[in-house]
Amino acid sequence: MSLQKQLAELIQEQQQLGSVAKTRHERIHTRRPYHVDRADKYSLDDDLVNLEVLNEDTIIQQLQKRYADLQIYTYVGDILIALNPFQNLSIYSPQFSKLYHGVKRSSNPPHIFASADAAYQSMVTFSKDQCIIISGESGAGKTESAHLIVQHLTFLGKANNRALREKILQVNPLVEAFGNACTAINDNSSRFGKYLEMMFTPTGAVMGAKISEYLLEKSRVVKQAVGEKNFHIFYYIYAGLYHQKKLSEYRLPDKKPPRYIDNETGRVMHDIITKDSYGRQFEAIQHCFRIIGFTDEEVYSVYRILTGILNTGNIEFAAISSQHQTDKSEVPNPEALDNAAALLSIGSEELQEALTSHCVVTRGETIIRTNTVDKAADVRDAMSKALYGRLFSWIVNRINTLLQPDKNICSAESGMNVGILDIFGFENFTRNSFEQLCINIANEQIQFYFNQHIFALEQMEYQSEGIDATTVEYEDNRPLLDMFLQKPMGLLSLLDEESRFPQATDLTLVDKFEDNLRCKYFWRPKGVELSFGIQHYAGKVLYDASAFLEKNRDTLPADVVVVLRTSENKLLQQLFSSPLTKTG
Repeated sequence: MSLQKQLAELIQEQQQLGSVAKTRHERIHTRRPYHVDRADKYSLDDDLVNLEVLNEDTIIQQLQKRYADLQIYTYVGDILIALNPFQNLSIYSPQFSKLYHGVKRSSNPPHIFASADAAYQSMVTFSKDQCIIISGESGAGKTESAHLIVQHLTFLGKANNRALREKILQVNPLVEAFGNACTAINDNSSRFGKYLEMMFTPTGAVMGAKISEYLLEKSRVVKQAVGEKNFHIFYYIYAGLYHQKKLSEYRLPDKKPPRYIDNETGRVMHDIITKDSYGRQFEAIQHCFRIIGFTDEEVYSVYRILTGILNTGNIEFAAISSQHQTDKSEVPNPEALDNAAALLSIGSEELQEALTSHCVVTRGETIIRTNTVDKAADVRDAMSKALYGRLFSWIVNRINTLLQPDKNICSAESGMNVGILDIFGFENFTRNSFEQLCINIANEQIQFYFNQHIFALEQMEYQSEGIDATTVEYEDNRPLLDMFLQKPMGLLSLLDEESRFPQATDLTLVDKFEDNLRCKYFWRPKGVELSFGIQHYAGKVLYDASAFLEKNRDTLPADVVVVLRTSENKLLQQLFSSPLTKTG
């Protein structure tokens, strides 16, 4: 109505000035599934706290009813429940950003922008850092929600510096190309934990950002489960180089895909060549690199390392039998070896030596021992994982350097920040390994944090204020966390201890767990040697302990490090000589 009024006034003014009015009579088509023009703006259904009876059935029923109307957001007090609509809803445009800008929460329907706005307002009003935690199982929509929060916070913290806003919005797509992959239940699954801090001046203008990364699933580089894929970036870059006719420059085949991205369907090359989305994504990633401020030389080095990893995966070993020993290996076909060495700018003979033998120093003497075929293949894969993991860390570190606050505007110390935690969701597959255990322990800790803030701390506040409130019973998962994290007898401590024994096997590890973890949360199924079960907050999960020790040790032989440090590629040298921190 206010728009109608403004238009009427405008037409009148124009007519007085002698303009000729041209009128076309049509209906305005507004395609909006989201009703912001509700008379009451805020209905009691928006917050589940208003339900007369609050139990699992009524909550599910209420959420289902709202979901049917495409109302995917619902509050429970301070918590926002977001349901994945599995479609694009047109409720994230600038018009919506304006609606959720410094208004009372009850003025509008529930929305993720309202949560971002609440954090922003609290930060500015109380000059206190804020944190937004996003939790949910794999595929629930956490990553997408993190994007929307960053989008709205950059809108709220409008800096005059448009370039900085652009940069911050490119951060997520870039790290996700390297850190996300297609799993059995989610086409864009985060395979690492990400904590993004957005920094603001005391007056609330955005001035920089910083990422911390945790637990990248490096094992995915060398092997994926059936029906899963490697990290997105490998497919993007393959498609991009194919369309630029540069495959031969990067020593990549155009018929049979490299082993690290090949799968049981036999359609990998077909998809890379025909799928438009891969090519588009490659261009998007090049755009991200450019906007954030990476140099062309840096990007070229990144591509060489990625294609070097793909070629490394194709190196095959064969046993050499001699009179004395049969545990020697060699590389019968040098093509992949030469390709990998060329892309990584190292000598191929040195690389072969690092893969097929290792030095042992005893009593001041250096003895060279040979590697069996299996051991050589393990070293090759360890090298690929280390290259990828360190490249990822370097990208994170570069982003942090390029997005740090400008010292002239405001020192980082006097500013404030909003932290956004987006981690991999709880997972329970048909086969669960070391990676799922790490992911689920992290989710278990988030659940504890949630419980503390929603129940424990609130109840303490009630008591201190003398409010007579019945104590709410809730499932406290502290005993389970103690079982994982206690020193020296928690599960992770026992795993580290067993990893230090050269003679240990995955079976001795599970035996050790069974002997020491005597509680209701741990059990060992009968008849399956390498298996153990955990009763998590989200349900029972069976873990397969094969390769647990090897994955936990995550060793990279010194011989490989020495060779990689000799690389003529400046970036590669740096990857293996700089210390690693959680910010890269």
